[in-house]
Amino acid sequence: MTDWELRQAAARGEVTPISLAGWLRIAGRSLGLIVLLLVFVPLHYLYRIFAYGSPFPMLFLRYAARVCGARVEVVGTYLKRDVFFVANHISWIDILAMAGASGTAFVAKAELATAPVVGWLASLNRTVFVKREHRMGVAEQINALKEALVDNWSVTVFPEGTTTDGQSLLPFKTSMLSVLEPPPPGVLVQPVILDYGPVAEWIGWIGEEGGLNNAKRVLSRKGSFKVRLHYLEPFSPEDFKGRKAIANESRRRIEEALIEIRGHPLRPFAHTVAPVRYEPKPETAD
Repeated sequence: MTDWELRQAAARGEVTPISLAGWLRIAGRSLGLIVLLLVFVPLHYLYRIFAYGSPFPMLFLRYAARVCGARVEVVGTYLKRDVFFVANHISWIDILAMAGASGTAFVAKAELATAPVVGWLASLNRTVFVKREHRMGVAEQINALKEALVDNWSVTVFPEGTTTDGQSLLPFKTSMLSVLEPPPPGVLVQPVILDYGPVAEWIGWIGEEGGLNNAKRVLSRKGSFKVRLHYLEPFSPEDFKGRKAIANESRRRIEEALIEIRGHPLRPFAHTVAPVRYEPKPETAD
């Protein structure tokens, strides 16, 4: 099967066949991640005995991205504090790349908190876990976001609510931007584009593919790949009335820049995503 055929099979939920060389790469990269954990986790807890704001989660994620094959390149200048990053979303590699570059915390769906190992690692980086349908807990979640801004100086949200293929951009959900209504004093919004270039569709976690299959497929890939983080011009949420206006402005800037990077219009996303109530148009479905 060609790479494209393997990718399509994975999106349909079929288990991707992996060669012996692929399994060896998975084993080598997994060992590398274990070594990083053994080095940085004890350093993190030791540091926390004497001071707050450990740098070791950021360093772990930075090197973890490299172990997984990502070569991260920062384009533009990211704000270091009092900033809400709003980004498109393609893969779990996004988290390694962005946190490794800037130390940002993230807003993630509540299900991630209970995931083995991943949930624990996410909590080390002060991830804010939210429930999409937990209407009664909105105020509590907003307070958690405010605390994360104070502790980490920056928080990243993926308002599409799911991962795509790098060639599409879904409507932005505004619930995760509730903390900006009204905006905390001095906080800016900075749109960010995650650009995987020609491997975006291979890396992307889309369709019916399971998380374990995606991780195995990515870790078995030969060689490295570039991830460019394009930090766009920040803007003040004070200039836009309400979270919907803030989300629309963020999406407009990301879409315009993404079209310029791609050199062609974006295409409709071809997969149903029930949790965010997205249905592709009939002519774009597989």
